[in-house]
Amino acid sequence: MTRTQYILLAAGGSLALLTGAFTFQVFGYLPCKMCLWQRWPHAAAIVIGVLALLLPGRWLPLLGALAAATTAAIGVYHSGVEQHWWAGPSSCTSAGGLDGLTGGDLLSLDGPVLILCDKISWQIFGLSMASLNAIFSAVLVALWIMAALRSGPRA
Repeated sequence: MTRTQYILLAAGGSLALLTGAFTFQVFGYLPCKMCLWQRWPHAAAIVIGVLALLLPGRWLPLLGALAAATTAAIGVYHSGVEQHWWAGPSSCTSAGGLDGLTGGDLLSLDGPVLILCDKISWQIFGLSMASLNAIFSAVLVALWIMAALRSGPRA
């Protein structure tokens, strides 16, 4: 495979994962704070992919690998929070309390929706969306690295 093909697969993979996340949101699976954190590196990887198709060198594919590794790491962390292997941010876990919410917010149907980071809203084969993001993003890291290796000696 060529550098261009690897970049298209890697950036396209981030686009597919991001599209999937937004599709789930349309169907009522609202994202928690950590879910949103996982989306930003995918968005960055898409932009990096466009730039890497236009500019030569290894540094953009390596930056794409870093973006994919970042979302994979957040996905692993989020998966551990969901499984209660470790504590998550108190601002989005059931142990965090209800800081910032008033009694009126809790009783109102129009109040803020609190999506907890330590609750699994959807899973398949025992894997949550965060777990799947971590796995697929690790594959994207490998694709970005292959693109960098196909970039020649220029940095």
